[in-house]
Order: sequence, then C-alpha cells, then structure tokens
Amino acid sequence: MRILLTGTDGQVGGALRPLLAGHGTIIAPSVAEFDLSKPDALAGRLDDFKPDLIINPAAYTAVDRAEDERELAFLINAKAPEAIAQWAASRRVPLVHFSTDYVFNGSGDKPWREDSPTGPLSVYGASKLAGDVAIAAAKGPHLIARTSWVYAATGANFLRTIARLAGERKELRIVADQIGAPTTARAIAAAITGIVVPNLANLNDLFARKGGVVNLVCAGETSWHGFASAIVDGLRSRGLALAVETVVPIATADFPTKAVRPGNSRLDLSRLKADFGIATPAWQDALARELDAVKPLLA
Repeated sequence: MRILLTGTDGQVGGALRPLLAGHGTIIAPSVAEFDLSKPDALAGRLDDFKPDLIINPAAYTAVDRAEDERELAFLINAKAPEAIAQWAASRRVPLVHFSTDYVFNGSGDKPWREDSPTGPLSVYGASKLAGDVAIAAAKGPHLIARTSWVYAATGANFLRTIARLAGERKELRIVADQIGAPTTARAIAAAITGIVVPNLANLNDLFARKGGVVNLVCAGETSWHGFASAIVDGLRSRGLALAVETVVPIATADFPTKAVRPGNSRLDLSRLKADFGIATPAWQDALARELDAVKPLLA
C-alpha cells in the first residue's frame, strides 16, 4: 500500500503521518515536489508516485489574505483537488480530502448537516467549496472530511496565538458571537485513521457506499471567547505564569477582518457516528491533551 500524504508540514498532515506509519509506504512530498499552485503538473507527479491511496490535507488557509489572492486560493483549494480527483477517479484510487465550515453562510443556530445548503461568505470558503464540488464531479471513490477551528500544540493557530498574547497582555478582547467546535489536528487524524486503516483493503467499496462529505469536528460547542478563556485557564492551571488578567467578550463587529467569518459554525456529527462508528472527543478533553503537549514548548 502506497499512501500519498500531502501537507505533512502542516497540522493535520503532521498528525496523520505517525498514525499511518506501519500501514504502508508513506509518500510525503515537499511543496516543491508536489506544488498545488501548479495543478497542471500534478497528474505527472502522481504517475511518478503511483499511490494506492491519496490523503490531501494540504490547502491554502490564509483566510484574510485570500481576499487579495483569489487566483492563488482557487488554484490550491479548487483546481489542484480537481486535478488530483480526476487522476484518482480514472484509476479507482481512493481519495481523502478536507473541507471547512467556511462553505456555509453561518446563519441560524442549528448545526449544519452534510447536505445543508452552502453559501460561503469569503474567497477562502468559496475556493474550498469549489474543490469539494470538483472532487464529487470526478465520480471517483472519495471521502471529504469537513472540519472547523483546527489547531494543535505546534504551528500557527489560535491556541499558540492566545498562549503568546496571554503572556504579554493584561487584557484580551475575543469575539464571543461566533460559535463552533475547536478541533485538534490530533482528533481529526485519529478519526481519519479510524475510518481508513481498518478498511485499507476495501476503501473503494466503503467510499462507494458511504463516501462523499462527512462532518468531522470535536464534540460540543463554544465561542472563540469561550475557547480563549479555556486556554488561559488551562495554561494557568498547568503552572504557567501569565500576564493576562481578563478575557473580554466582544462582538464580531468590534473586530473587523478582511474576510467575513460565519457566525454559526456548528457541524452535525450524526453521520460520522452512524456511518463510520466514530465518536470524537469533547472539545474540552481534546484541548486538555493539547495543553499538556504545548506546556513544555512554552516554558
């Protein structure tokens, strides 16, 4: 089994790599070796790699910068997945890809289902949705894991940002009217391997029956303010000296950004459990594990 895993320098790809080790030959190309910004070259590279399974966490994720880099965002998030999916479909190679809550418009307060109407508010969201549509149109065996608020103990993410700011500032002002599920790369990787590894011999059949989009986030919900407060409390309880004294809730309107964020990023997890038998950890439990991992990096 030859497994092509992209984005191993990133959070999800980095978390997946050790879990997949031992289940096949892991092909983990660098960006230069498999450049998603050059989709026309990907089929040739795939011919060289000859993967039996493709897992593609790599993406353009600079949400605000995408508003000024629309072409690049669509090359990486839409055209590249399309090229990968077409190559994979023509050879019946199963493909696992990753999507985002940003494909929705964030209205209401009910969790979004996999078949809920989409309506991205940003270039980033539109580019990711275009990738999802292109993969489905290729009609190959595929699974698209839709996730949200991804973070890890390493890398550039909300946890690391709050940890840094909490050490520098007495007051943090954090948006409290956007609701979702903070989700660790570790939890995503565990769920994906829980689906893929036991079914390596019959992924085509599994994806033919149960493929398409599946929501994959940690259980529960909170706001960015609630998430930040939990990070601060967790760091302090682990003995880290912090400058922060208060975490102030603010409205989205008080913290304008170039790209519009969805207010409601809740994702319904019913299908993940019913079709794949996967129950993700509560976001608080996943955070505790990540705080344990980040503590020695901050000390």
